[in-house]
Amino acid sequence: MSEKPRTISRRHMLCSALTLAAVPAALAAQTGSGAASLWGFYESMLKRAKYIDLTHALAPGGPLGEGFKDFTVGAAVAGVSVPGLVRKGEPFTYATVGAAITAYDLPMDHIGTQYGPPAHMNDHGATISDIPPTVSLRPLVVIDCAAQVRADPGYQAKVSDVESWERRHGRIPAGSVVMFRSDWYKQWHHPQRFTRQPFPGVELAALKFLHLKRHILMHGHEPLDTDNTAPKFLGESWLLKHNFAQAEGIANLDQVPESGALITIGFAKFAGGTGGFARYVAIAPPQWPLGVTLAEEPGAPLPTHQHRLRRGPDGVLS
Repeated sequence: MSEKPRTISRRHMLCSALTLAAVPAALAAQTGSGAASLWGFYESMLKRAKYIDLTHALAPGGPLGEGFKDFTVGAAVAGVSVPGLVRKGEPFTYATVGAAITAYDLPMDHIGTQYGPPAHMNDHGATISDIPPTVSLRPLVVIDCAAQVRADPGYQAKVSDVESWERRHGRIPAGSVVMFRSDWYKQWHHPQRFTRQPFPGVELAALKFLHLKRHILMHGHEPLDTDNTAPKFLGESWLLKHNFAQAEGIANLDQVPESGALITIGFAKFAGGTGGFARYVAIAPPQWPLGVTLAEEPGAPLPTHQHRLRRGPDGVLS
């Protein structure tokens, strides 16, 4: 990008806050009920907002942690015969049964963009299936360390970076998600460099400050490790053993305002899972110049591919 995204002004933020504060009363007046609907918030704000995907698409050959085996993809094969539909051992393809069904051989639950629950390093910690639904929508804080990382690829975000953000935008909201922008996600298609030290991280002191002083929900970073302290994993170990979670492998933080946005959090809910295949989406105010609106990408009907889908050498449909 030729120009760094601007930060939403405090004036815009105040106007948005006043608008949101007025929604419940307006809805109550419309419905004649004291129980306000959230549909008005959707119509007045979310329908006009800008949406930015913060998630890498999963495909074989992407970055992996040390000692991990890559996953494989291919057409699912029928385990039993179904008369008139499929024979045992036959693949589910457009040509054979008129439908594509994909099989994934996942050797682990730490692949790609992730939600990291305490159970990963805490034998008493919450697993993926223990995570409450209340984490699904939160304020998003983006702390920009990209300039420091350009000068030093191993730069570890500090308390001073957090304090610098607060001098510009005010106190970090309790319960928010704090993402550290490093632009390291741009190395995603160079897996060996992406995972090799030095890479950007977050100092333990900064993590303690955010959780113990600002009481955030969790933090997130673009690399697959919290810091450069492997094999001790000081930051990650402290977080998970104190029952905090984290987000890893985040993308596109350079397209999100530093303040004023929300983040949605979703993941596959494997019972007892120690990691989550996650989807993070930022929701920026309507005046933000980047991202897409519902008018531009309504989600139904969905767009089609110009050519017929075929499985490539890696088994992925494209």
